[in-house]
Amino acid sequence: MRLWLERAVIGLNLCPFAKAVHVKQQVHHAVCRATDAEPVLEVLRAELLALQASDPEVRETSLLILPEGFADFVDFNELLVRADRLLRKSRLEQEFQIASFHPDYQFADAAPHELSNYTNRAPYPTLHLLREASIDKAVQAFPDAAEIYEKNMATLEQLGHAGWAALGLGESLGTPPQANS
Repeated sequence: MRLWLERAVIGLNLCPFAKAVHVKQQVHHAVCRATDAEPVLEVLRAELLALQASDPEVRETSLLILPEGFADFVDFNELLVRADRLLRKSRLEQEFQIASFHPDYQFADAAPHELSNYTNRAPYPTLHLLREASIDKAVQAFPDAAEIYEKNMATLEQLGHAGWAALGLGESLGTPPQANS
């Protein structure tokens, strides 16, 4: 995951705010080996409370990495719905939001191997816990978020599937569909 963060997210500048928190070691990496939703949601709740209790100068953001479960993207999306529900029920939706990454991430309007999907592809299913205050600061620094998406698309188009694969981040992250022969 650190390689993905360094080579893709930071290296390709997919998120212009990631480098600073990474360099300052303010990104917490939590690994949950559970394969069912309930234990993952328990760990998620604990990670949200730990992030809430932490000084942002020490822990700005957290990645909850799920290396052994939720390989199916549909199952992962169902988990994400439950994670967002937990955020609301815990009354933390004003403080945090959850972004998602998955090896087979696919936007609703995109084909599986369109490069736009790669902006949210990571080696493992991952829930990214973000502070709303940090997002507000980021928006002030970079008010037109659409420009980030457009720049990312141009970067990925220029890189192409072969360039993404050359980052060495895992087979599902860079393997374009095989032609039928």
